[in-house]
Amino acid sequence: MSGRLESIYRDYIATLNERRFADLDQFVAANLTYNDEPWTLARYQALLANDVERIPDLHYEIRQLVVDDRHVGSRLWFDCTPQHEVFGIDTAGRRVSFAEHAFYRFRDERIVAVWSVIDVEAIRRQVGPPPADSS
Repeated sequence: MSGRLESIYRDYIATLNERRFADLDQFVAANLTYNDEPWTLARYQALLANDVERIPDLHYEIRQLVVDDRHVGSRLWFDCTPQHEVFGIDTAGRRVSFAEHAFYRFRDERIVAVWSVIDVEAIRRQVGPPPADSS
């Protein structure tokens, strides 16, 4: 089963990279939890679409992958140029690199839970401190 789950996950990442958010129902349950909060598939799709709106060159690169019969753990790498504020940080259009550590629980070959931790501090270090208040 873990080989099948790895294949499903890699197809899911390809779907994200191809911006086929309408096809996410093939990989994600209609109702799921995201960081232990109840979400719908529509809300999850909107989150991912918003990420791409803010970061048009967003590309999901799997750097590490651990799979068992019900779970996937992934270290995703991003090297991108946000065009808008992301994670509360104004990058001023500068290129940044950062990791996301994401863990997924599957049921019936669909994602039913996501836990995501994004290395926001890596972005802050690359962008530098916010400008001093001039008031």
